[in-house]
Amino acid sequence: MPHKPPKDVQEAAQRAVRWIEDGKAGKGFTDVGRHRAHQLAEGQDVSDEDVKKMQAYFARHTVDKDADGFAQGGDGFPSPGRVAWDAWGGDPGERWVGTIDLDDD
Repeated sequence: MPHKPPKDVQEAAQRAVRWIEDGKAGKGFTDVGRHRAHQLAEGQDVSDEDVKKMQAYFARHTVDKDADGFAQGGDGFPSPGRVAWDAWGGDPGERWVGTIDLDDD
């Protein structure tokens, strides 16, 4: 079942796309992250499989929020980790996919 990203998720991804274009994503930034950023920024539907990938991403990378340059106003903002976080929908994306229960399939 396709899932439509909410406006705040799209806005986080749009911010990430701008940062990527400005060269702030860092050397380790992946094509998957780049694709996800554009998908969400454009408001494209997200598949159940992509929701699972997003849930796994946020579970793995929540520790990145403690790193330098993650918070606005901090040294090095936006860090590559922050760019990637927003590419996957940022905090709104984490909240959004956290409300989607795929176990009923």
